[in-house]
Order: sequence, then C-alpha cells, then structure tokens
Amino acid sequence: MPSGIRGKDLAGLRKMNTAVVIRALRARSPQTVSQLTSTTGLSRPTIEGLVETLSARGWVAETEGSPSGRAGGRPARSFRFRSEAGLVVGVDIGLHKVVMDLSDLAGETIARVREDTDPEMTGLARLEFLRTRLAALLSAQSVTSDRLLAIAVGVPGMVDSTGRFRSQVIPDWNDVDLARRLADTFSCRILVENDANLAVVAEHWRGAAALVDDAVCILAGRRIAAGLLLSGRLHRGRRGGAGEMSTLPHLGLGPAHESLRWSGERLPGESDIEALTRAAAEKDPRALAAVHDFARRLAPAIAALILAVDPELVVLAGGISPLADALVPSLTEELDHMTQHVPPITASTLGEAVVARGAVRRALDAVNRELLDDPESLTPMT
Repeated sequence: MPSGIRGKDLAGLRKMNTAVVIRALRARSPQTVSQLTSTTGLSRPTIEGLVETLSARGWVAETEGSPSGRAGGRPARSFRFRSEAGLVVGVDIGLHKVVMDLSDLAGETIARVREDTDPEMTGLARLEFLRTRLAALLSAQSVTSDRLLAIAVGVPGMVDSTGRFRSQVIPDWNDVDLARRLADTFSCRILVENDANLAVVAEHWRGAAALVDDAVCILAGRRIAAGLLLSGRLHRGRRGGAGEMSTLPHLGLGPAHESLRWSGERLPGESDIEALTRAAAEKDPRALAAVHDFARRLAPAIAALILAVDPELVVLAGGISPLADALVPSLTEELDHMTQHVPPITASTLGEAVVARGAVRRALDAVNRELLDDPESLTPMT
C-alpha cells in the first residue's frame, strides 16, 4: 500500500477512535483508563494516547484521583469531558416575547433571560432587538460571541431546508435567511428551527416525553402548532411544515385563544392565563366554562393528529401548560367522542423555557456532530 494512502488511513482511524473516546466520556464522566478501555473496546495504550491528546486540546480534564481498587495502590487516573469547554445559546423568539438560554456542553443552564417584545415591532427592528439582547446576555456573563460554539433560534413558522422562514405570525420575516443575518454579528454556527419542533425535542430530551418515542407536543398560546416525534426522531415534513395546524382556517385554531380571555377577578400582576388557572383551581364556573370552550376548539386538530400518528403521549406546552389540570379532563372528554383511542395527555414540565431548551438541544446536536467528526475543528474554552 502506498505510504500516502496508509497515512490517510491511519489519520482516519485516529479520528474515529478520538470520536469514540469523546462519545464515551460525554455519556459518562469521569472514567478511568481501564473503564474507557472496557467501554470503547480500544487498547489501553490507544486510550492513554488519546486522552493525553484530548487533554492537551482542552476537551478532556484529569479528575482528582479515584481509588484503584488495590490496597495501598496509587489512585487510578480518571478523566472527564469538559462540559465547560464550550457554550451554546438557545433562543425562543415570537411576536410577544424572547427567551434565551445560555448553556454548557452538558446542556446545563448557565443563565436564562426572558423579555416581553412589542408585537407592533417591524421585522428589521425585531432582528436588531434579537441581536442586541443576545449580545447583552453574552456580555452579562462575560462571554464574547466568538467563544460560542452555536446559537439555535426557534421561530413561529415553517423553516425549510435552506433555513428560510415563513410565518403568519411575523410576516416581515418571510423568506428571510435569519441565520445569515445573525452571522453578521456572531461568528459561531447559527441554526433556525420551528418552535413547535423544538418544543417536542425538549420534551423528549428532558421533559414529559423522555420515556416515549412517539409523541405529539401541542405548543399553544396565541398561536397553536404541533411538534411530532416519530420513532424517537423529529418529524419535520418535506418542507418543514409538519404540525403547522393553525394555517388551516377550517380548524378554527386562529381565534381559539380568545376563549382564554379572563374578565373575572384578577390579582395584581396576574396574566389572563394565571388568573384563569387560579380561578379554575378554585372551581369558578366561569373559568371552567372558558377552559372547556378552549378544549372544544382545540380537540378537532388534536384528534386529527392522534388518528394520523397514533402517539404514545400528547404533551401540552407553551402558554397553556399551567392550565393542564383543568384542561386535560375537558380535552380528554372531547377527544373521546372523536377518536378510537385517547392517549395519555400531560403538561410540559419545562414551562415557558420549553422552546429555548429545545433550541439548546438543537445547538448541542450540531456541536456534537462537528466535534465527533473533527475535534480539531473547534476551539475549546480554557
């Protein structure tokens, strides 16, 4: 075999083995060299060489010595993946709010901010708002944008394979390449995804759907859309439009949120949903009637999804999730008349951060692919 080909093969093998070690340490840290040898199937000399290289690059760190298992023996060398070696930001931006989640490579939140937005803001002003708020978050945490590995943004509408966005919610952003626009300010990888898709990703990652592989996540507030998880994988559809139910006027989802307007007693600072949730918990007849009316409007769209997908679980997320205790019984009753089987229905466990958390997971997936493909392509934080 020519030496040039042999060199390429050896480099490829080393890259593959490096990825195996990174994947093992990301799955469980810390591990000793012996544990890594058992976990990966690689030889001890290979493991020792790779962890030294990864330590020198900043992706792996040696931990305090752990017992070797031998009386009086030296502590076994133990290594962990440095989850602090990089940062990602997940963003949820819509017509009325922005939520941003700064996380490390283990997906642990370092900082999260939420801010209301002006629904009358122009598309250009909203883009500048997003830029400045991202920069402010990074500055507040003493992180410059060039230290980020990825930003993922969840938006209310269809996102095609090129990253272009179409929405009835923010029509000024139709056909805008949001990732390219943000790349003018932030030098890291930037991704854009539908918000409901990110919600179901978040629920499967660390939420109510963590133990199921077929789930529907209803993201509902002023707009209603669904994210679909099929066989453990996000289903986006051919053009990224799977689950965009509110675009079909015959379903009547557009005005459905009007059922949740609350004209009854309100405590200082309470939103409509908060007041309605409190009143429903107190069995206020007006509140229960409002919740049931919303369930009646929502049920046909969910029934269609249940009949088409037959999910293991339906998760209620977004602005309506606090209402779940009152909404689930009414929704189950309505669906019972429309479908052959009503799957379990539950509330999101992630609250208003659900889309931002899904965006974090999307950003981490992109970083993982790049890191496992070529660890030298990314520069870790020291």
